[in-house]
Amino acid sequence: MNVLIVGGTGMIGGHAALHLEAEGHAVTLAARKPPLAGGPLAAFPLLLGDYTEGDFRETHLAPFDAVVFAAGNDIRHIPADADATAFWERTQIRGVPAFAATARRAGVGRFVQLGSYYHQVMPHLVAQNAYVRARALADAGARALADADFNVSTLNPPSIVGVLPGVPAPRYETLTASARGERPDLPDHAPPGGTNYMSVRSLCEAISGALAGAESGRAYLIGDRNLSFRAFFQMVFDAAGSPRRLVERDAEHPLLPDAFIVPGRGTVLAYEPDPVETALLGYRRNDVARAVAEIVAALQRRTDPADAPPARAARRS
Repeated sequence: MNVLIVGGTGMIGGHAALHLEAEGHAVTLAARKPPLAGGPLAAFPLLLGDYTEGDFRETHLAPFDAVVFAAGNDIRHIPADADATAFWERTQIRGVPAFAATARRAGVGRFVQLGSYYHQVMPHLVAQNAYVRARALADAGARALADADFNVSTLNPPSIVGVLPGVPAPRYETLTASARGERPDLPDHAPPGGTNYMSVRSLCEAISGALAGAESGRAYLIGDRNLSFRAFFQMVFDAAGSPRRLVERDAEHPLLPDAFIVPGRGTVLAYEPDPVETALLGYRRNDVARAVAEIVAALQRRTDPADAPPARAARRS
């Protein structure tokens, strides 16, 4: 299958590219900026452009059998001086369905959108939170385009655990540095509450499963492990070999500020994905601890270039 990954130079899109290529698909990346030279994504074909500006036309998308849309913006991406209402309208509410419509007109057969879990787990947040509303409308707007020739599905995942060489991971970098005693300014506590976590490997498996067999017009709530924020932070500390034990404290944390806890500090957002849907999509469970250990090991290698793995070899034309 000839697959275009929009947002392909990001952490999730990049992992999806590597995963799908390993399965034998031909993969092209679409992004606003090229990937890191010499990094694992540098050898992929690239379309430069911004979907929110209408840069991708039917002629650009026509060669592809499928599109994986992994460019959804979240709260972290709003510029400080931006109007939030206009931002969500451009990047989510109008932007995502408009891009999906272009893909349909271009004759793309399958469209897999990567959304977010909030509106499926806590639908009351749609009326309370502009970000959740935008995600819900982007999800519904893209799936409304499904027809006999255009298979559209949405994967709504939780917090994704993973890193990719060449893609910044400031939260994990800082948390790992704290675990190693390099950030004494950071507190040894976590805010109350928790959420579901999922490894990027499991998400990539779900993407592959959706490309192969998702029901058109369907939104799938996917996920893996429910953890308190304290337990997740502690998992990072344990993987880094720290003997320190974190506590839960009802206070804002610099690495997980209240603005990033969409349901509100102290809320536990927990659920179990449908086992039938999990089997259909073919993704593994119980992979979060392995992913955390992989992240910490990768970040520790960054501090010692001699131990870094060689760059992925460029493909022959």
